[in-house]
Amino acid sequence: MSSGTPIAGHPDLSEMRMRYERASETPTAQVADGLVVLSGLFVALSPWITGFHTITPSLTLNNLVTGLTAAVLGLSFAAAFHRTHGIAWTAPVLGVWTIVSVFVISGTAVMTSTVLCNVIGGAILVLAGLGTMAPAFATRAST
Repeated sequence: MSSGTPIAGHPDLSEMRMRYERASETPTAQVADGLVVLSGLFVALSPWITGFHTITPSLTLNNLVTGLTAAVLGLSFAAAFHRTHGIAWTAPVLGVWTIVSVFVISGTAVMTSTVLCNVIGGAILVLAGLGTMAPAFATRAST
């Protein structure tokens, strides 16, 4: 067991928090966080928007859970980026899963509107997720 100083008493902690706060307040970060929320809500609601909720109930449940998860992540990035920057990588992963899941879960019972909703919603989620990750990389590069 080490008897080192706990992280709460670390002298650079407040400076690191301020750096992440400044990064999350940039217009790019705010747009990216907003797009994560909006694309997550779109993915969650897409089964009812396009009407595939009766055809593929398993994909409907997947889109609902994945979309709501992305929306909650986007809200947490916007509210407390200094605490959630470590999991920003999950947003692009959810976007990739949204794109792939339409083919994995639906199998052959796939409609064009289903594919378009998942591919477009997933692609926006990937791009917005990468945009959310950018401020964390920028603050690391400037140290």
